[in-house]
Amino acid sequence: MYDVVDGRPHLRLENRVLPAGPTVVDMLANHAFYYGALRGLSEADPPLWTQMNFAAAQANFLAAARYGMDAQLDWPGLGEVTTRELVLGTLLPMAHEGLRRWGVDAEVRDRFLGVIGGRAQTGRNGARWQVATVAALQDGGLTRPAALAEMLRRYCEHMHSNEPVHTWDT
Repeated sequence: MYDVVDGRPHLRLENRVLPAGPTVVDMLANHAFYYGALRGLSEADPPLWTQMNFAAAQANFLAAARYGMDAQLDWPGLGEVTTRELVLGTLLPMAHEGLRRWGVDAEVRDRFLGVIGGRAQTGRNGARWQVATVAALQDGGLTRPAALAEMLRRYCEHMHSNEPVHTWDT
């Protein structure tokens, strides 16, 4: 971000790798997954970055940005895999081990990483829930503006339940 304050230019770089919401438990799960996998990746021998060239990493980034949970990713030792396969078969076990090395209790690891596993199993995250809910409401006869308003109302209701988004009905 760029701004001028008191006549002096300021540049602030932000790295927002972790999404907000939709519930506190979803956010904690995201953090557990991120920091557990980060520990695993940073301690991997040989390091991941020695096994994947920049072009492959860039292609994975673009595929994930474009297709989200439907992306096909190229992973060292696995070849092309779905995000579901990568999360469930590689990254979740790595995150479990990384959190164990951080000293996180097994019960806590299981609770929060179970949310990530549930999301991968169901293929439902916050964005997918929103799209599916609006589509179901429109199929039920609501106009798009009414469906969007109803989706938002339900989103807020579910958010306060603190149940993970992959368990929400549409």
